[in-house]
Amino acid sequence: MTEEKKIPYKIYLEESEMPRQWYNVRADMKDKPAPLLNPKTLQPMTFEELQPVFCDELVRQELDDTTAYFDIPQEILDFYKMYRPSPLVRAYCLEKELDTPAKIYYKFEGNNTSGSHKLNSAIAQAYYAKQQGLKGVTTETGAGQWGTALSMACAYLGLDCEVYMVKCSYEQKPFRREVMRTYGANVTPSPSEKTQVGRDILAKYPGTSGSLGCAISEAVEAASVKEGYRYVLGSVLNQVMLHQSIIGLETKAALDKYDIKPDIIIGCAGGGSNLGGLISPFVGEMLRGEADYQLIAVEPKSCPSLTRGKFAYDYCDTGMVCPLAKMYTLGSGFIPSSSHAGGLRYHGMSPTLSKLFDDKYMEARSVEQTSVFAAAQQFAKVEGILPAPESSHAIRVAIDEAMKCKETGEEKTIVFGLTGTGYFDMMSYAKFNDGIMSDYIPSDEDLAKGFASLPGIDL
Repeated sequence: MTEEKKIPYKIYLEESEMPRQWYNVRADMKDKPAPLLNPKTLQPMTFEELQPVFCDELVRQELDDTTAYFDIPQEILDFYKMYRPSPLVRAYCLEKELDTPAKIYYKFEGNNTSGSHKLNSAIAQAYYAKQQGLKGVTTETGAGQWGTALSMACAYLGLDCEVYMVKCSYEQKPFRREVMRTYGANVTPSPSEKTQVGRDILAKYPGTSGSLGCAISEAVEAASVKEGYRYVLGSVLNQVMLHQSIIGLETKAALDKYDIKPDIIIGCAGGGSNLGGLISPFVGEMLRGEADYQLIAVEPKSCPSLTRGKFAYDYCDTGMVCPLAKMYTLGSGFIPSSSHAGGLRYHGMSPTLSKLFDDKYMEARSVEQTSVFAAAQQFAKVEGILPAPESSHAIRVAIDEAMKCKETGEEKTIVFGLTGTGYFDMMSYAKFNDGIMSDYIPSDEDLAKGFASLPGIDL
């Protein structure tokens, strides 16, 4: 029996092999990401300034760029045991379908009620809110996976949960919002009439389908006017990247267990939580000069923050009530088209990932949604999992890279993140199957409108 045949289809870690700490990639970055800025003073945000918005411990994690590892509290570790470790799967059937010499692995994060990786950070943020004695939290959600995860975490810990869901996803994915409501969450389509910022956005953009930037503005305002509430975010922020590092730490431990060294690591990119979580320990090795990998971020052509955006300070939300972050952005005023990958419809990218991208530690590609759904269908037919539209961006490029290996004869090892299931996305799949799905690619003129909203801060 060859060594390769000893590798199981699904690699699981034993409980004793599970990571017990989160990894903070910023600690190994010589050039740190630029700090969040107070929009009024343009000075770096302090603990005291962020404290009214976020839980105290999460503020500490957000601002800490020197501590490499954070211990995971035992209560969170116990919760993780319900669905972690998640499997690292060898896609033998996909390899056979493609007739490629490439070896393809995917880290599957869809084996929990939320159907995605989002629960990894949701339980952490809800835990710190509970420890602080808060009554509840507010948040936004795009595709609904983050809102679902947070609703579950809050129900588990006995916290109130208010979710502002991007309007087009609220309408496209009614069953996702019903899962949130089943867990006790209050779900509002955004932009809404419930907040001042929502009313302002509706007045400026009548009939808008919304965006994550809009929903963030509403959730922040809602938290600020309710006693005993704080705002929590499912992507973009450093604290979320920290919690999601559990994905990459498990992936690396599973690969190391069988002496597998990946050549290419691929993740879909919206705000950056999945991609950042997956690549963190690998890019850490690159930063320390211990190894080298090809890291690929995949985003939709309809919302191309890395591939066509500008690296600049910008507001994190459409209502311009949040701190300024230096990131690759299309401008907080950019309202993306109502694509079916709702979780990737954010105007900017994580400041940490933006800095890594600008420093050439990873590359970025953008793909059309029809090609994404074609890849999702191909994957589903042979691997038996119906993937979420967001995750399918990574599948698209993984297949493309595997086909390059077929052309060149190279036996590269490809790892990608499969971060969600698509069983609540059947309206999207129906449009693809009916041949009525279209591709929207913003023109330079469209992007210019978003760039016009940039505050023009050069620090």
